[in-house]
Formats: sequence, structure tokens, C-alpha cells
Amino acid sequence: MNKIFLALGCSIAIGFCSVSAAAQDYKIGFVNSDRVLREAAPAQAAQQKLEAEFSKRGKELEDIAQRLKNQSDKLEKDGAVMPEAERSKRQREFADADRDFQRKRREYQEDLAQRRNEEVAAVVERANRVIKQIAEQEKYDLILQDAIYFSSKIDITEKVIRALNGSK
Repeated sequence: MNKIFLALGCSIAIGFCSVSAAAQDYKIGFVNSDRVLREAAPAQAAQQKLEAEFSKRGKELEDIAQRLKNQSDKLEKDGAVMPEAERSKRQREFADADRDFQRKRREYQEDLAQRRNEEVAAVVERANRVIKQIAEQEKYDLILQDAIYFSSKIDITEKVIRALNGSK
């Protein structure tokens, strides 16, 4: 009986050795997508483009918010000594202006999110092309973009960033 377990144990060990040897023939890489989206020139250019595109609307919203705050402060301060009809009229005007501001802010945020998604998608598409090109040129068998753990010896993120920075 012991000879059977010994033989079985030896065959399992030999099996693991051959699997281990076969696994060493694979070339695996890892790309940190978050880092690419932070550090690559096309990602930074996309961020600057969005800031330029939305800065005017953002500034307008800041101005409206400040005017509403001033209006609210004045209404709070002067409301106690104001006639009831005047106070009600100003409260309605403030509520209408605040509702309009909230709508504009919501539209701004939705437009910004949509444009950001479009720009990120374009950068991700370019990065994926670069990753595929690197994989084909350097004969990688597998490149991962999401991992709980990865060794620095398989990390090719810097290579991808350099390639993206060179390909405008």
C-alpha cells in the first residue's frame, strides 16, 4: 500500500514539474490602466482639452452660485423688516433662480461626464492598440490590465506610456 502512495506521489510531483516547465514558456505582461490614464500624454491632453472646453461654463456657474448666496444672505438679513408681500415675492424669485441654477449645474455635470467618457474611451482605444502592437512585436502570450497582484518584472506600463507619448 505504501508503494502505491509513493508511486502516486512521485507521479503527481512529476506532473507538477512538467506543468511548471510548460508555464515558464509563456510570456506574460501587465499594464496598469489607471497609471496610463494619469501619466500618458494623450490622457493629459484630453484632460486639458476638457478643462478648456468647460472652464467658461464652470466659471459662469460659480458666478451664479455667488449671486444666489448673496441674494440669500440679503433676503435673510432684510427679510425680517420687509413687508410680507415683498418678502414672498423675493423668496419666489430666489427659488426660481435657484431651480434654474440647479438645472444648469446638472446639465453641466452631465455634459462634462459624457465628454470625459468620450475622451477616456479614445485614450483607452489608443492604449489598447499600443498594447496589442507591443504584444505582437515582443511575442507576449498574455497581457493583463486588471490584477489584484502583479510582479514588477511583468509590468510593461512604462513601455506603454512611452509608446503612447511617442504616437501622437
